[in-house]
Amino acid sequence: MPKGLFVVAANYKMQSSNDSPFRFKQEANFWWLTGINQPDWLVIIDGLQNKSWLVNPNISDVHQVFYGSLQSDAAKKISGINKVISQDEATIIMNDLSKKHNVVYTVGSTNNSKDFDFVLNPAQQKLHHKLESIFEDVQDCNLNLAKLRAIKQPNEITEIKKAINLTVEAFNIVKQKLPKLEFEYQVEAEFSYYFRSNGADGHAFDPIVASGENACTLHYHENNSLLKNNNLMIMDIGAQIGGYSADISRTFAVGKPTKRQIAVHQAVQMAHQQIIDIIRPGLKIADYQKHVDVIMQSALRELNLLKTPDDYHRYFPHSVSHGLGVDTHDSLGQPTEFLPGMVITVEPGIYIAQEGIGVRIEDDILITKTGCRNLSEALPTGL
Repeated sequence: MPKGLFVVAANYKMQSSNDSPFRFKQEANFWWLTGINQPDWLVIIDGLQNKSWLVNPNISDVHQVFYGSLQSDAAKKISGINKVISQDEATIIMNDLSKKHNVVYTVGSTNNSKDFDFVLNPAQQKLHHKLESIFEDVQDCNLNLAKLRAIKQPNEITEIKKAINLTVEAFNIVKQKLPKLEFEYQVEAEFSYYFRSNGADGHAFDPIVASGENACTLHYHENNSLLKNNNLMIMDIGAQIGGYSADISRTFAVGKPTKRQIAVHQAVQMAHQQIIDIIRPGLKIADYQKHVDVIMQSALRELNLLKTPDDYHRYFPHSVSHGLGVDTHDSLGQPTEFLPGMVITVEPGIYIAQEGIGVRIEDDILITKTGCRNLSEALPTGL
């Protein structure tokens, strides 16, 4: 879309309690376009004139004292955009651009946002309403950006590798310390300390440390339970470095695992490697899913769990892969096949709620020109 006009908003800060905000998390598309990690900014990109503008927020004196602000010179250096303007100037420029562009593109809601059980950041919707008052036609560019972001550039892969390597190191340390840890939150704390003390931005997402029956809740975040002997524990964790995410899962035994727990873990471990082995550029996504279904159904059959068609999704209720990048769940832009430069996860799991057993093994995979490379293979998958 070389002659398109794009106006994209940074996220707003969101209230945490009374007069305090949550820790800020930037909208991924805005960060990918600008590198700016501050709230309330805008970027205007006019492909017709090959011009770009950053729009800085109106900052009150009180805000400046308590939180500071990103200065224009710093914003220029970070983004490579030489023109930083006020919001009033931006309105004037957009009114002028509306005479040259019938269509303006912006980041809208994702296709599945209606299924979210949380409130969306209002920044994008507010911008959308403003653009509708200026331009004849406002369209989403989510898919266009997703397709660009899906193919990682060498510098992006470098940052992803850094995040993965640090996460692998943290897993190895936690496994050594596990016999002395008593609660899930102590496991989480070990990861948090190692990430921050080694320069990571922190966790790429809320860490999951789920032992025993907690492991059957896919996005369990309480991380408060006592670690009981003869249980399994899923850790789904990733560091964030340079704006890019790792996402790795391992299942460790607390104490001595039972024969049944070992059997479930081995079934997932075998399926995990079989799935990675089929990944290559050009593999149709639909064919990939068919292969995964065959592999996972076989694993469940070996454990005597696949007795009815409904049992498949009962014991394996989530997708086996997702994109990985700036967002931990990075959109791949609705591809029909795997392409070189994509980074995906492979995360088969089996969850048997009635037995209090949950197992997930997850690695981060780079699609190459000839096959794939497991970027997190240095971390063993065994119990």
